[in-house]
Amino acid sequence: MELYKKLFSKLGDQHWWPAETPFEVAVGAILTQQTRWENVERAITNLKRAGLLEAEALATVEIEAIEEQIRCTGFYHQKAERLREIARYFSKNGNKIPNKPTERLRRELLDIKGVGDETADSILLYAAERPKFVIDAYTRRIGECIGIKGNYRELQRHFEERLPQNVELYKNFHALIVRYAKEYCNKKRCDECLIKEDPRIQKIEPSRPELNEREELCEPLGTDQPPETIFKTTISPSEETESSNGLGTPP
Repeated sequence: MELYKKLFSKLGDQHWWPAETPFEVAVGAILTQQTRWENVERAITNLKRAGLLEAEALATVEIEAIEEQIRCTGFYHQKAERLREIARYFSKNGNKIPNKPTERLRRELLDIKGVGDETADSILLYAAERPKFVIDAYTRRIGECIGIKGNYRELQRHFEERLPQNVELYKNFHALIVRYAKEYCNKKRCDECLIKEDPRIQKIEPSRPELNEREELCEPLGTDQPPETIFKTTISPSEETESSNGLGTPP
């Protein structure tokens, strides 16, 4: 909680994830793999204008039509297939999702091609309102600074065991980590770090996260460019192609 308090006192409430529906969260969670969030916003704008941001529509449309709308996010052949799979899941299970036990829902999401731990937990937290802490490249990067290491589930347990089971807290904490990493770690403002030397923040052995970014910028089809957000999530190429390693985050 000390890390959360430190970040919150500096950056405040982040109001993340910016989406109008749970399905839009799921779409964003797929699209944000290996690209900047501003590109995701452009693709979502395109999908909305094409009438494809509904599960039933996206589940049945030709794959080429999806690719055309999301080209700006990169890896658009893979992402189009993954979007159609997640759309089929939501189309079939949409009304059942609120009543599914969290771990069962997580297993079902992980069974979808292209959905790994990060993507599944982003959907669980931000779309299904379940208390699952999302681990992404930014979380690993800040973890390195304060001496936290481990695989995905180990890092997730590290946070969940030290925090109240509170969905809004998890959302804001994850968003704060992303924003802080972007504003300080990505810009190498290490001499201004707010957390590295704080003895109240619990530490374990350090590790080095993998950070990689490949992206392609484009304008939305027939629309003005939507405003940028402060969030971006990246994953490594190996994570992008494995079913057990998906998103990364917005933020």
